[in-house]
Amino acid sequence: MRSRPARFAIRIGAMASKEVLHIVRDPRTLLLAFVMPLVLLLLFGYGVSFDLERLPLAVADADRTPASRALVNAFARSGEFTLAGALAPEEAEALFRRGKAVAALVIRPGYGRERIRGQPGAAALLVDGADASTASQVLQKAAAIAQAEGLRGAALPGGALPYEIRTWTRYNPTARSAIFMVPGLTVYLLALGAVLLTALTIAGEWERGSMEQLFASPVGRVEIIVGKILPYLALGLVQLLLVVAVGATAFAVPVLGSLFLLFALGLVFLLGMLGQGLFISVVAKNQLVATQAGTLSSLLPSLLLSGMLFPIDNMPRPLQWLSAAIPARYLVHGLRGILLKGNGLAELWPDLVAMAVIGAVIVGVATARFQRRIA
Repeated sequence: MRSRPARFAIRIGAMASKEVLHIVRDPRTLLLAFVMPLVLLLLFGYGVSFDLERLPLAVADADRTPASRALVNAFARSGEFTLAGALAPEEAEALFRRGKAVAALVIRPGYGRERIRGQPGAAALLVDGADASTASQVLQKAAAIAQAEGLRGAALPGGALPYEIRTWTRYNPTARSAIFMVPGLTVYLLALGAVLLTALTIAGEWERGSMEQLFASPVGRVEIIVGKILPYLALGLVQLLLVVAVGATAFAVPVLGSLFLLFALGLVFLLGMLGQGLFISVVAKNQLVATQAGTLSSLLPSLLLSGMLFPIDNMPRPLQWLSAAIPARYLVHGLRGILLKGNGLAELWPDLVAMAVIGAVIVGVATARFQRRIA
């Protein structure tokens, strides 16, 4: 006579085996689990970039002295800007309207004379602010070039500089967008895949009426839920490994921290996302509705409120409070810490605890809503 825990484990194993067979026999599930994440990762990784280079810069040099030409050459040789031609100061706006330049360097008469006297030169940078992100990068790059040129002009007798500025950028020294994006994309793809897989699969069983057969069997509610979640949990962990491996190979994303901690964070996150998909399927009981609800509830929060694209500290206070209930927020922070900084459990335990609490609430609500009856 088997003990109750043994019977419980056997029933869960039977449910999990049934779900594994369903996954293997349904190519759409495998495509959704493995092909879609890779396609989206490569598409976002190569197609979405915040790195702006060779920005078109127009020049209006009304001084025409060696000092003014040195300033223009400083912008040209930086590699950040490409000269889009000379113009008169009043022509800058027309050039912006035609999209021929994103900035105009205007050097007024007397610039060279003021530089010889050790005074700030009379030069201005006009920037097309229609795209705030581009304008911000233009200003940052131009400020760095102007600062460096100003230091060269402030040399002491003998050619020595009055002081030296050195800067270091940690964790992403080349400021590559892919290194910043891939950890966030990993979370986005995991959330989308986990919610949709469970929501679609279980909602399909409600539609086909196969849930009635399960309810007629001696398998309990908890055994059904655990048996259905386990295969998708394993599938999600394989998906996490695949996405991290492709990110490291294709985009040279470093993996500086513990893989064990990375999978621990992914495991806790996936439990919450699978519980969310289960809850959607129980409420909707329809694949079309489950797809829409699953996409909206996983795609938008993971993309907009997780800190993947926009810093959470810059959001309005109500959105910051709302993001505290989004598990993706904590996994984005955790993955960036593990992959880019080599953080350990001492730094990431708050993220782990937050995801565990949110996941437990989601799974608990989904389990309570999952009743052994056809309604």
